[in-house]
Amino acid sequence: MLQPSRQQILRLYKHLIRYGNHLKLTDKNYFLGRVRHEFRENRQLSNPLEIEFSFKRGETLLKKGRIL
Repeated sequence: MLQPSRQQILRLYKHLIRYGNHLKLTDKNYFLGRVRHEFRENRQLSNPLEIEFSFKRGETLLKKGRIL
């Protein structure tokens, strides 16, 4: 698979934040902080495989949450 574009990554971030705002049975602040931390930490990635892995990880979280 090709490396995800900047637009795809920003869309994933937006969807994860939206998902976090609708959580009922878990700590919203922890979840949202964790998402922000992961995106900030992974901003420095340059290896295409690591970028793709992190992107897939985020997509999987949304799919299991039945948001997409």
